[in-house]
Amino acid sequence: MLLPLLLRPSLCGSRASVLLPGCVRTLPGGAAARTLHCQTEDFLRRRLPARLVAQSRGRKWRSQQDEWRTRNKTVLTYIAAAGVGMIGLSYAAVPLYQLYCQASGLGGTAVAGHDTDQVATMTPVKERVIKVTFNADTHASMQWNFRPQQTEIFVVPGETALAFYRAKNPTDKPIIGISTYNVVPFDAGQYFNKIQCFCFEEQRLNPHEEVDMPVFFYIDPEFDEDPRMARVETITLSYTFFEAKEGQKLPLPGYSYN
Repeated sequence: MLLPLLLRPSLCGSRASVLLPGCVRTLPGGAAARTLHCQTEDFLRRRLPARLVAQSRGRKWRSQQDEWRTRNKTVLTYIAAAGVGMIGLSYAAVPLYQLYCQASGLGGTAVAGHDTDQVATMTPVKERVIKVTFNADTHASMQWNFRPQQTEIFVVPGETALAFYRAKNPTDKPIIGISTYNVVPFDAGQYFNKIQCFCFEEQRLNPHEEVDMPVFFYIDPEFDEDPRMARVETITLSYTFFEAKEGQKLPLPGYSYN
């Protein structure tokens, strides 16, 4: 369709005129074909680029949009996964922290469990006498009566000791309780080892039932070798009972809640 518009015979038989918009060139007949091809390319290059460029830009823009959507979906997936992970950690934080405190004595928590061989072979430090006092508390919503059977006892590091608490349910309905504990001063908690106790276990008392709860413990002989314990002469073991309710979270050992 372009050839009739671009090429027309001239008045001279041996020459051809090439018409282009805005200009007319006269060329020798032998070079007409090659020149026609070049001039056609020039014409198309001047008339078609605008549409081609627009189409190219449109394709590029759509490609960028698709890439951005893919990246946004990936980022949202990572954010959602991180959120789920944080929720899971928040639910596991309290029991994990309690286990860590029991194992390390952090926050005034007595170390749970004991090495049987160590208990059988440890040597008491007779010249270091320590007074252990006992404290009992109940949460405001807890209706039990809870108190220690003794206010204090005297022990030496490396020697086992037994103490008792007493709990009573004065109401006409059964109540399930659960307790937390800590040791003051807090730094002494890592040396206070409980062989047997009633902490972190649900205790059910029927109406008007009363029970004694034993605490079997010892103070590690290494207590006497720690310079931080040089001036410690009194250790207080404190228990707090809460009514066990679904969804209720126990306070972390060694920390108070308003």
